[in-house]
Amino acid sequence: MKVLVIQNRMGIGDMVIFLPFIEAISKKLNTQVSILVKENSKAKEFLNETKSIKEIISLERDNKKKGSHDGFLGTLKLIKEIKNHDFDKVFIFNSSLRFFLICKLANIKDVHQYPLFKKKNQHIIKAAQDFLNKKLNLNVESKPEITLNEQKINDAKKKYNFSSSKTNILLGIGGSGDTKRIPAETFIKFIDQCSNFKECRFFLATGNNEQELIILNKILDSANGKKCEKLNHLQISETLPIIRNCNISICNDSSFSHLSAALSIPTIVLMADTPLLYGNYNPMMHPIMPDGENNVTHNTLGKDRINPDKIFKKFREIII
Repeated sequence: MKVLVIQNRMGIGDMVIFLPFIEAISKKLNTQVSILVKENSKAKEFLNETKSIKEIISLERDNKKKGSHDGFLGTLKLIKEIKNHDFDKVFIFNSSLRFFLICKLANIKDVHQYPLFKKKNQHIIKAAQDFLNKKLNLNVESKPEITLNEQKINDAKKKYNFSSSKTNILLGIGGSGDTKRIPAETFIKFIDQCSNFKECRFFLATGNNEQELIILNKILDSANGKKCEKLNHLQISETLPIIRNCNISICNDSSFSHLSAALSIPTIVLMADTPLLYGNYNPMMHPIMPDGENNVTHNTLGKDRINPDKIFKKFREIII
């Protein structure tokens, strides 16, 4: 049986969230599945060792409608590409009529999909759980796990001189938007507190956006900057074994919070401007909210109210 799973949300975080559901389908049907996902999900960089996934097919669509699968001609191209795979069954994790028609026109006889036209106020995790419960009688826990080759983990341990005598800490200081990027001063104070508490080493994970690099360089130039190692020059696939060797992760609500939690690393998530469910769906996640807030969502705008003392307190609770 050849099975396709379509997950068309953008970004690494959403891709990680859907992993348990993809793996549950594979296990239930006793076959590897192919997945159709957007290029910016970076799935090929962190899911290439996932046994439940046979193939990763790129969905070339973006918000600017410039992808090769956008528009009428793009739709025809996508239909042809899917048809060439000769899939028997498809699970579509959205309510789009477009994907339903694409799969039917690609001659997939067995099409399973979210209820059509029900996208509004759809809970990203509950909708997926209800979908698989209804279609396959599955109860799927929201605990994504990323598989890594042990040799790669050991190689990273040697290359970066990881030592059990130090507490190795990943700091996910980047973010997809300015409202998610916690100021450098917050991380610097946390680094200082940790350094006064015990022997620590810090790995700084970020992208190369101009504002991210400003935060990175401020941390590197601080009093304890010599204890920090920057990772912005690495691909995600190269960063994963480093994360796996860390004892704990402290991250903005960014791709690194999702990746580190899925690598079974205790992860403190600094929730500044995103719905709380993105920081607590995995039991490895420990969200910190802005001072004065009992909840967090879009437009909370709390990045300047993330308290480093709260981060350090949670850090001590987890590490000790």
